[in-house]
Amino acid sequence: MDTKEIILTREGREKLEQELEERTGARREEIIERLKEARGFGDLSENAEYDAAREEQARNESRINEIEQILAVARIADGDAMSVSIGSKVEIEDERGKRLTFQIVGTTQTDSLNHLISNESPAGKAMIGHVTGDRVSFTTPSGKVRQYTITNIEV
Repeated sequence: MDTKEIILTREGREKLEQELEERTGARREEIIERLKEARGFGDLSENAEYDAAREEQARNESRINEIEQILAVARIADGDAMSVSIGSKVEIEDERGKRLTFQIVGTTQTDSLNHLISNESPAGKAMIGHVTGDRVSFTTPSGKVRQYTITNIEV
């Protein structure tokens, strides 16, 4: 993982901490039990259950390592109620009156299906530092220019 600064919302940090607890506790124990059971099937060189459990163990340990690295260097976003920052919930309106609401989050928390957009996305970059009433524009990855007015900011 690179040493680039990682910024998380308070909720994002809590979610990672919960995932880490689950992966180092119950999930790790479950995988160990599956490995013990698979060893009982005999020859490990042709044991598909054992191979699958080892692969799952490797994925789990890799994710544990990734979460630990993120938590070790991440800082909590300390939002400013007056301007858009990481952690802000932002409502914007286009020229036709269509409104969208989303939250600006750090790159590790991005989830467009749940309206969580990265501070490094074109929209996120355009919004950071602006206040209610500001008009912002950005170019989408497909090359379209979008213009919006910030109508509300919540921290």
